Amino acid sequence: MTSMSGEQIRSLVQPGRVHRSVYTDETIFNLELERIFGTAWIYVGHESQIKAPGDFVATRIGRKPLLLVRAADNAIRLIHNQCAHRGAMVVASDGGQTTEFRCCYHGWTYHLDGRLKAAPLLHGYPAHFDPKDPGIAMRPVPRVANYRGFIFGSLAADGPSLEDFLGYMTTSFDDMVDRAPDGKLELAGGVFKHAYKGNWKLYLENLCDAAHPLFVHESSIEASKAQSDQSYSDGSGEIAIRQMRQNGAPYSFWEANVGIWTYPNGHSFLGDYHDDAKLVAALNDPNFREYVTAMEAKHGKEPAKKILETRRWNSNVYPNLSFMSQFQQLRVVHPISVHETVVHAYAFRLQGAPPRMFENSVSFANIVNGTGSLVLTDDLEIYNRIDLGFLSAGAEWLEIGRGYAGDLPDEHGGRRGKNSTSEVYIRNMFDAWLGYMAKDGSNGATHHSAASN
Repeated sequence: MTSMSGEQIRSLVQPGRVHRSVYTDETIFNLELERIFGTAWIYVGHESQIKAPGDFVATRIGRKPLLLVRAADNAIRLIHNQCAHRGAMVVASDGGQTTEFRCCYHGWTYHLDGRLKAAPLLHGYPAHFDPKDPGIAMRPVPRVANYRGFIFGSLAADGPSLEDFLGYMTTSFDDMVDRAPDGKLELAGGVFKHAYKGNWKLYLENLCDAAHPLFVHESSIEASKAQSDQSYSDGSGEIAIRQMRQNGAPYSFWEANVGIWTYPNGHSFLGDYHDDAKLVAALNDPNFREYVTAMEAKHGKEPAKKILETRRWNSNVYPNLSFMSQFQQLRVVHPISVHETVVHAYAFRLQGAPPRMFENSVSFANIVNGTGSLVLTDDLEIYNRIDLGFLSAGAEWLEIGRGYAGDLPDEHGGRRGKNSTSEVYIRNMFDAWLGYMAKDGSNGATHHSAASN
């Protein structure tokens, strides 16, 4: 594979702008798979997907197929989904329950932890062949770690711990889990899968962009304004109307009431937009009052109030995860090629909460993350238009400098925009990108002058 020097890579990111090749060059994409997805902590699944020994779910890091497994000893394992004989992918299903993994090609069978269990015709191999050799296995990923049920894997044997990698972003996971009266989440309701023609970086760049909804979602905003508050087309109508109308908030609202915070290693969150007083479930809904009662019984009145008053919108964990704690939504980004990306979207059930809370989460998922939703289809159109636009002989440098002069330090070691329309979060992701790609001596990334300062 053709490589690039650190100097060449650093030249692609300048103060307030990036070179278009970071979204279009195949060599750069392959280096991203090696240096970012090959070293960083990557979200691979939730512990509720593998509750009992033998439970497994198919997942991936970059383009590498993996299996997340609850082994016989109840330990969580992450193993490569590849037979050690002829290299075939062993498991083709999305998940299930089993006592062993068997390759359909020649019948090699593996324990739940990936060790070779049995194989036919083992006689006659050369002297170097030893079926007990750890390398003759569905090999384990070097590192696996769990933060409050969210499981990450790293293909690098060494590097920062998961909690060091997450830093202050652990508080976003805390916000998600603490909203469950019983302190546990369950991934439920299936998964939305969609693909788009465009680079993987576009997805996370869009999720914390407070400047695009007025334009990208204009048609659904106008339709929601025309709809009567008393008439809904389906069971999720009220949620849909409010979501679309909130997307239509003027810039004065975004600049006065909403913030964007960024942290080392490329992470960020958009906050202060929605609060629980604006949620459908809070509008004189007895289910929500029952939920608050359950929260107060679990945590106490004031702690429960503090949890429910936390206002974070999208929390982005670089490079492949974004979630919304108030609506129990989670999206995972999978790079396929330099011009193709797949995204999986999930909803969570709050353990101990009234059933209606999960129904609202599913309704919100249908509106925001569903393949026929009013929101997602607009965004996918934009990603495709960006990819098509790159085919032109237009601007060589792309601007990410909005709000540059107003970037401010954050008390928790990051930087924030003067307001939520700042592109500080994109600059922060490219700080992380440089940290991985330019091989500056760390497996993480801090703030580099080329993008942020």
